[in-house]
Amino acid sequence: MTAQPHQESPDDPAEILLVLPAKWHEQFLQEYHGALDAAHEVWRFQQLRDVLHVWRLRALAYSRPGFEEAAQAAREGRADEFIPADQVIPGWAERQ
Repeated sequence: MTAQPHQESPDDPAEILLVLPAKWHEQFLQEYHGALDAAHEVWRFQQLRDVLHVWRLRALAYSRPGFEEAAQAAREGRADEFIPADQVIPGWAERQ
């Protein structure tokens, strides 16, 4: 049997922290530790995986140039600065 090389998981909390802007670290760590505590119950382990996955996606979004400006435009409903989800995601309107 040969040793397999160690592969980093994209949902590894250390990897998430590397990508995530510093202003979000505290919130991530609070949610991560809460999910880690919950994972002591075997049936709640999926909660930890879900938290890590969602934060990996957030880290990618939050670290993109222009994210803050785009988020503010969306909050203010400045449709001329973004494309609404119902125009690009099939079935979005039915999900609401």
